[in-house]
Amino acid sequence: MSMQNTGLTTRPTRAILAVPGHRFKMVQSAAASAADGVFIDLEDSVPPGEKQEALRSTVRALNDLDWGSKVVTVRVNSVDGVADENEIRSLTRDTERLDSILVPKVESVATLGRVEHLIEEQTTRRAEIRLEALIETAPGLLNVDSIAAGGGRLVGLHFGVGDFSASIGARNVEVGGTHPGYAVTRKDEIGNYQSAPLDLWTYPMMRILVAARAFGLKAIDGPYGGFRDIVLTRAAALKAAAMGYDGKQVIHPAQIEVTQSAFTPEPHELESARKTLEAMREAEAAGLAAISVDGKMVDYANVRMAQRLLAMAGEAPDV
Repeated sequence: MSMQNTGLTTRPTRAILAVPGHRFKMVQSAAASAADGVFIDLEDSVPPGEKQEALRSTVRALNDLDWGSKVVTVRVNSVDGVADENEIRSLTRDTERLDSILVPKVESVATLGRVEHLIEEQTTRRAEIRLEALIETAPGLLNVDSIAAGGGRLVGLHFGVGDFSASIGARNVEVGGTHPGYAVTRKDEIGNYQSAPLDLWTYPMMRILVAARAFGLKAIDGPYGGFRDIVLTRAAALKAAAMGYDGKQVIHPAQIEVTQSAFTPEPHELESARKTLEAMREAEAAGLAAISVDGKMVDYANVRMAQRLLAMAGEAPDV
């Protein structure tokens, strides 16, 4: 697998709206929404008796609806690490507007290799289809480095937080939330107890993020299940954005705006980034590699962080 990861990785994916494939009106609404991307689901959100209808409806939606500049992905079914061949062939052969196939429960690079082989049977028409991998089991996380290193059509890793929670046996209250029991409790010197809540998902999120970055892939966080709670939805998105993720799945249109906002740099952040780059340009002219800006030391590590921030806002600065 030697294909370059192009195209998809340069388009914004702040909020990716998940929608069940058998609900055509919901897919229509998703296509017309403000989301940066949509993933049409053929897997968990589709009842067993509706799988064939979901595939037919999805092919129709991909061919007939106006998707604008959205990143359009379809999550296929997979059993024991083997993706549904009929779905892959149909999506590859019969659709005109598909950016990527999202493969669930990926636990080895071999799973992606099989999907890629099926796609390449139709290379004359659909050579541009990419792959994205859902890391949502303990074996998947254990092997995430080799999965990310697989190359080929792979352009992104997603964290499947709901299934991952089940895979490791974690107690949970909401998909993407943390059980209140996951905390550190201490007793102070006069006998008072204090508990500090912890984030159950920091470790898997960071592992997936590092693997993605090491091999030039996008990293997409899983959804927050309590879609009616906009405060917690935004907080979960801000956490992922602060870590360095490129975006987050959402499961309801009400989550789109606050999630996009969380992944959009604030004006003061952008101004600081521009100031950093300008100061470094002046420093280079003077033969310096590190300077002080607003009382803080700035070197080329700060430059790279500033460039990333501006790129998130659609700017392409050079230094």
